[in-house]
Amino acid sequence: MKKRIAIPMAGNMLSEHFGHCQQFAYVDVENNIITNIVMMDPPEHQPGTYPRWVADHGATDVIAGGMGPMAVNLFNEAGVNVFVGAPLDTPTNLVNNFLADKLSLSANYCDHHGDHEHAHDNCH
Repeated sequence: MKKRIAIPMAGNMLSEHFGHCQQFAYVDVENNIITNIVMMDPPEHQPGTYPRWVADHGATDVIAGGMGPMAVNLFNEAGVNVFVGAPLDTPTNLVNNFLADKLSLSANYCDHHGDHEHAHDNCH
């Protein structure tokens, strides 16, 4: 299974505020193994721009600290799963813990492809 997990960054750690991040880490995963990490600078922040930009760069999932409902809805419309409540950590640690189901996150799923090991309790 291939995934591209986007993580909003402040320096080399997760940014607590999705809309105020400096960069996004795109973590490519295949068969639950990180295969590549790419850092990208987002466009100028305007309401709604980050979710569209992240989705346009191939993200299948987003791991964030906090995120407003508008951004969650835009991700869902774009087919991107949203996981919030992540602790401040590096992209590598976050993704490895996510893949090992060791993070306590709230999930907002956009789709029902059956690829998820997490419950679909928060579907909208």
